[in-house]
Amino acid sequence: MKRLGTMTRETFASMHVRNFRLFFAGQLVSQVGNWLTLIAQTLLVFQVTHSGVAVGLLSAAQFGPVLLIGPWAGLVADRSDKRRLLLIVQVIAMAQSFTLAALAFSGHPSVLAIYAVAFVGGVTVAFDNPARRAFVVEMVPEDSITNAVSLNSALMTCARVVGPVLAGILVATVGFGWCFVTDALSYIAVLVGLWMIRTSELRPSPVAVRAKGQVRAGLRYARSVPELWVPLVMMAVIGTLSYNFPVVLLLFAERSLKGTSTTYTLLYATISIGSLIGALAAARRVSITVRVVAMAAIAFGSMMAILTVVPGKALAYPICLCVGIASMTFMTASTAIVQIRSDAAMRGRVLALQAMVFLGSTPIGGPIVGWICQRFGARYGLAVGALAALGAGLWGLSTVRARAARARAAEPITPAEAVEFVAEATAELSEDLPPELALPRSSDV
Repeated sequence: MKRLGTMTRETFASMHVRNFRLFFAGQLVSQVGNWLTLIAQTLLVFQVTHSGVAVGLLSAAQFGPVLLIGPWAGLVADRSDKRRLLLIVQVIAMAQSFTLAALAFSGHPSVLAIYAVAFVGGVTVAFDNPARRAFVVEMVPEDSITNAVSLNSALMTCARVVGPVLAGILVATVGFGWCFVTDALSYIAVLVGLWMIRTSELRPSPVAVRAKGQVRAGLRYARSVPELWVPLVMMAVIGTLSYNFPVVLLLFAERSLKGTSTTYTLLYATISIGSLIGALAAARRVSITVRVVAMAAIAFGSMMAILTVVPGKALAYPICLCVGIASMTFMTASTAIVQIRSDAAMRGRVLALQAMVFLGSTPIGGPIVGWICQRFGARYGLAVGALAALGAGLWGLSTVRARAARARAAEPITPAEAVEFVAEATAELSEDLPPELALPRSSDV
């Protein structure tokens, strides 16, 4: 029992900080609402079009702004009071959800109109993501950053557990419009939480001074630090082809498993439960290395490969649980290493770059994977994601080993090693010389 209490304190260490508790509670409610909208939008577009490509294009509309303005949004986060920026972004996101509700209540929403409003939501995500994640670091002590990052990931995955199930219930009972209204109202919680935060207890990062070339400077900085660059490259590959669950799971549930929209929401919720387990397990990790990120990617790819060949629903659910654990282990590890290893003045830009390669890659990968699922079947879409995660993980692991080998080769020779090397070389050389020219042995000197 005492051991369990110690583990609980270690897992939830950051919750002892008042500001983080307020932030966590508000975000938990709001993120559930966000997943309501994400799932309801996907189901609404699929109901109107019955097209995997159309669902992929919705993902492009939702996350395209992250690709287009992500680095600049990160620079804005570095230049701004992050709490104030988050308050502004949340108000705009609330208005976007009310607009979606109005479209749904109209009875015959235009797909283009849904795409347009989703694009506005993507703009808010572009600004919210780096500001919110950089703000987490400012709320807790230095030695609690890894724990806070992992708990923030656990928060997101809790929302992924509740949101899809609640979306399925609301769509089936009261319709799409009330899903979007519920999301809009959920922003009240995060606005109140942000408003109640005590700014005097924050550890604000240095504000970046306005200057030319700051976006390029952030890119150069990330490229120069291997602990940042390798996870970012891996995230770009995996984010493009492996993290397209809204597209792949919908078609996998309805066409490969012969299920319904309820099957889709349950599969999504199962992955989210696994993600929650993975996030809570990561919260107890003291340090993160690139090797941990690479191994998590390999595990993620392996689980996706198994999911590709499951014959029915009975096996799909436990495998989806494992997919969730592995995917969140990778996500948490890659996020934590970026937040911890980034310079404070560059953190917003580096986090925006990570969001760009993860969320911003969806506009590229979403339509591609959607087309593959539409043309060949959802299992092929899963297979592509599995190969991408496995390939990225193996590349990351080989990069780690190559760097370690170079580091060992560059280590200076100690005096004792130098004496031993000279002695061995002298002995070998003496064996090849005539006896009268033989060099004295080290023992004779």
